[in-house]
Amino acid sequence: MFWKPLPIGVDNFENLIKNNYYFVDKTLFIRELLDMKGEVNLFTRPRRFGKTLNMSMLRCFFEKGNEDPSVLFSGTKIMEAGGQYLSHLGRYPVISLSLKSMKQPSRELSLAMLKRAVGEEFSRHWPAVLESGRLTEAALERYLRIRDLKGSDADYADALKYLSECLHTCLDEKVVILIDEYDVPLENAWFHGFYNDILFPVRSLFESALKTNENMAFAVVTGCLRISRESIFTGLNNLKIMSITDDSYSEYFGFTQQEVDQMLDFYGLSENTETVRQWYDGYCFGNTEVYNPWSVINYVSSCRKNRNALPKPYWSNTSSNDIVRTLVERSDLSVRQEIETLIGGGSITKPIHEDITYEDMDSTQDHLWNFLFFAGYLKKIREFQEEETIYIEMAIPNREVRYIYKNTVLRWFEEKTGKKKLSPLYDSILNGDSEKTAEILSENLMETISFYDYQESYYHGFLAGMLKNIGNYIVLSNRESGNGRPDIVLKYPSVRGKAVIIEIKVAKSCQELGQKCEEALKQIEVKNYEAELLREGYQDIMKYGVAFYKKECMVKLG
Repeated sequence: MFWKPLPIGVDNFENLIKNNYYFVDKTLFIRELLDMKGEVNLFTRPRRFGKTLNMSMLRCFFEKGNEDPSVLFSGTKIMEAGGQYLSHLGRYPVISLSLKSMKQPSRELSLAMLKRAVGEEFSRHWPAVLESGRLTEAALERYLRIRDLKGSDADYADALKYLSECLHTCLDEKVVILIDEYDVPLENAWFHGFYNDILFPVRSLFESALKTNENMAFAVVTGCLRISRESIFTGLNNLKIMSITDDSYSEYFGFTQQEVDQMLDFYGLSENTETVRQWYDGYCFGNTEVYNPWSVINYVSSCRKNRNALPKPYWSNTSSNDIVRTLVERSDLSVRQEIETLIGGGSITKPIHEDITYEDMDSTQDHLWNFLFFAGYLKKIREFQEEETIYIEMAIPNREVRYIYKNTVLRWFEEKTGKKKLSPLYDSILNGDSEKTAEILSENLMETISFYDYQESYYHGFLAGMLKNIGNYIVLSNRESGNGRPDIVLKYPSVRGKAVIIEIKVAKSCQELGQKCEEALKQIEVKNYEAELLREGYQDIMKYGVAFYKKECMVKLG
């Protein structure tokens, strides 16, 4: 079968079309944009949901240039939409700026990358500006200062507005302004501690270009999170915001069910529909259910040689999971219970606040849940209003995102355990103090987050994690001994030292803890778990039955 290449990492529309990649036609996005006539349109969607490709498509459609753009759009849906839309084809000068390069560890480097991105856009338009011969000598001098990265801070503060003035003057047409990844510098600066130092230069750049700019036809801005007007769009009363809660434009970011079915059918993978649904579906934009396009494309590509390729968490390998990590690290008991509920397939209900800032993330846990929702780590089940407040019932969208939560929790627990002084636990085990052992384990259980619904595997992992740094002892897990596999074995490297056998059981109630401890100890004897240790020469062998019920623990020494 002919295998059409899939556009993995291809976010340039011209390259996608000219190189004959598989193309999911989103060109009617242009029709809706023109119909709605928004002056400044802000679209917020999670990372890797097609924002940059759509912005590249808009540039290719609207930009006035030397090549005929109709060639790129031949056979697409927009070409059949009518003359009122095609009249905008190749009509405008387009300013296209991405702020993704501002994801840097310092304020200085971040601002340097902003100036470089602006300078590159000035360079891109330089031939048309020079050819027109319409700018004054003073205007050209400032243009070149910005282009060559020699301008002052004042030059760059309103550089986009100035570029729009120049292009309008030189090309006799108002300018379309496209700003992609507008919130990357703000998110990055928040996590690195220089938020306010970045906020003001970015705000100045945006406001000057987007507010009462008579040289602008319209603008499109995209990002992951919606940032309040007070934070970055102060006084911008012409801003029209389309977040993931809005029905408008809901099908143009991400893949719809029909688009995924068509792709799977094209590649002969229709039998994999359920796998793709479980792993990559579940997002709800407005009332439209969509799939993660990045993950679907990567999964289909993985099936080229093996039609039964295992699904992988492709999105988790590309997006920053700092928001999830922040939630886990700051979680109190109630939040940990909510995380357990989510990972277990349940839902939580939270008030929704769309006009928030990164600074708000520190104020309440509700704001942090909001960030997770808008960033794609939670999906909407339903929404309702009580008095003035809108509430959204949220859940984890699919198995891929659940993997992110699980991995984040595991890393957090490992790091937290690594910082703890666990010598009292180790001493209590080696000294036969079962009551102290149970007390310490119960205390630590209260701080954990379970994602196995309190199955034995969860407690096994928890206890193994607590014991992995037990000084000079070797920790063995599920190693064959006697007639079975004891859950955990600790042994001193020398047979003159101690060895410990630990068997774990899960109770159905607090009252059953004691009984389960006895069952564990009996299993150690019946299955002769000490046989291998005796064969090695150990004489001092301790045996523990450990029983768990939710966050409670009981330990008995045999």
